[in-house]
Amino acid sequence: MSSRVVLCSEKSPVAALVALLADDFEKRAIILGRAVPLAADEAAVLLVDVESDAPELLATLGARVHDVPVIALTATPPTEAALPPSWYACLGKPVTRPVLERALEQAFDHARLRRESAATRRELEELNEIGIRLSAERDVETLLRLILSRAREITRSDAGSIYLVEEPEGEPRRLRFEISQNDSATIPLSGPGDTRPAGASVPISDESIAGHVALTGEIVHLDDAYVPPPGARYHINTGFDKHAGYRTKSMLVVPMKTPGDDVIGVLQLINCKRDPARRFASPEEIEAEALPYPERFKSLAASLASQAAVALQNSRLYESVRVLFEGFVSASVGAIESRDPTTSGHSFRVADLTVALAEAAHRAARGPLRDVRFSSDQIRELRYASLLHDFGKVGVREDVLVKAKKLPPAGLELIRQRSEILKRGLELKFLRKKLDALLRGSREGFPARADEWDAELATLLAEIDEHLKAVAAANEPTVLPAETAAGIRSIAGRAFVDHTGDAQALITPDEADILSIPRGSLTRDEFKQIQSHVLYTYEFLKRIPWTKELREVPTIARSHHEKLDGSGYPEGRRGAEIPLQSRMMTVSDIFDALTASDRPYKAAVPVERALDILDQERKAGAIDADILALFVDLKPWELKP
Repeated sequence: MSSRVVLCSEKSPVAALVALLADDFEKRAIILGRAVPLAADEAAVLLVDVESDAPELLATLGARVHDVPVIALTATPPTEAALPPSWYACLGKPVTRPVLERALEQAFDHARLRRESAATRRELEELNEIGIRLSAERDVETLLRLILSRAREITRSDAGSIYLVEEPEGEPRRLRFEISQNDSATIPLSGPGDTRPAGASVPISDESIAGHVALTGEIVHLDDAYVPPPGARYHINTGFDKHAGYRTKSMLVVPMKTPGDDVIGVLQLINCKRDPARRFASPEEIEAEALPYPERFKSLAASLASQAAVALQNSRLYESVRVLFEGFVSASVGAIESRDPTTSGHSFRVADLTVALAEAAHRAARGPLRDVRFSSDQIRELRYASLLHDFGKVGVREDVLVKAKKLPPAGLELIRQRSEILKRGLELKFLRKKLDALLRGSREGFPARADEWDAELATLLAEIDEHLKAVAAANEPTVLPAETAAGIRSIAGRAFVDHTGDAQALITPDEADILSIPRGSLTRDEFKQIQSHVLYTYEFLKRIPWTKELREVPTIARSHHEKLDGSGYPEGRRGAEIPLQSRMMTVSDIFDALTASDRPYKAAVPVERALDILDQERKAGAIDADILALFVDLKPWELKP
């Protein structure tokens, strides 16, 4: 609690009355011509005798004249209109001690409220000014220094630090110690002033104070950091104090929360001071003089921490915008590959192959592509189109996108279970025949008939096993001969009668149709769904406000499955209707799909075989002969990206 000083002239008649006041008032005499020494945290009230004291008495207050209430004692109280503006109250003489003490109590309360109001106004102005500066700062390190220094200023903190939440890939979230400031101690990590210790971090848990605040999002205020509240799991690490000859006493630790209530950091303030300029010389001084943080400082720190969180978030956003497009493309490719992990890396490989092909065409001095020229923006445009050419796969059902066999994932297992049921039914059927024969008492010739029934059962069971092998083989996504497909359909028509008299085939007609797919693993409807990814890609890409230099990205990506003879999709474009860049991407896309070793539905083919297949496509009039010739000569698959 600050001192309450009652001031009066040493020669004033009031001095005798002041001497009788209670001991909780500090009496201090004024000498005309000398300034009144008042500390910043001292509250004062001036008593004047109107008839006896010199008018110059008020001048001794100097700069404090506006925040020191004046109580005037007078024999003839003036009218309200004639009261000087500097007077707080006017008491008629003679004045009794209780009346004067009551007036003094009220005057001190009035002065306190005025000081608090003025302080609040200043603090709000400072917060506004800090907010403006924070919102204008883009450099993260400068921003952190600004946040911490201004937070310490408005809370009169001797020291402080900032932790930021980081989320390392594959590891738990943690707090990284970003910056520390201390007025009174040399920081062991790097020296006085600011420091940003590399690699220093603490877990987000209840073990440390900062970790607890980040975990709970609650403010922690400690009058003495060495004496945590009963039941608290957190504790202070005293290692810094021991090394620096410091004493961490009062602490105010505040979460830095975004408007979405996410904690992105922790602001830690240490040792509130009466005088912001004070420098503690020893731990003993801190022990004696460090103050608990007032309630209003908690609100101020929380407000500043929220502003800081927003500013920090905006700064990070500003930085991310600078690399937004590259990041967007990478994230988009990641989204594609997360839907179909088996083709991981395909988009990047196609982009590398296509760009290498375009750059080679650009360099060509002779031949059919000698007039082809690409600017750096067009090369970049082609790379983005190549990276994003399969983005539409995010709109294709995942079970279709990653379908490795003809039947659904559980389809073959269901047929296997059905075969076991058929076998058990047949076994029961023939056991019942044996049992019926025995119950009828016809034992004569029974062993021979039992052998016949066993042989018949074995034949049926073997037939089911052979059918099951044929089904498993047909389920592979290979080229299926017509006679094999006919055999699969016959299996669907072969019924086995079980012990209940029910007839059931190993596979259904629908399953037979799926197993009879002549090539690959997709049904006609599923293949149409896969083809739709091109339109999904186009619809997605055309929504992006591309710059003038990149405006053809959607068109190039949409046409990479078109063929020169019109047999491609989605629009069946022909010849020159297909952009040159798309024709280049087509060759690269087919090559990588053939040679990739990560496809579940087929084995990778050697490069020579892949080039043979591409040449067959050229002969069929499906792909550009000049581009394929350049591709073969260039061998871009051997180039390092």
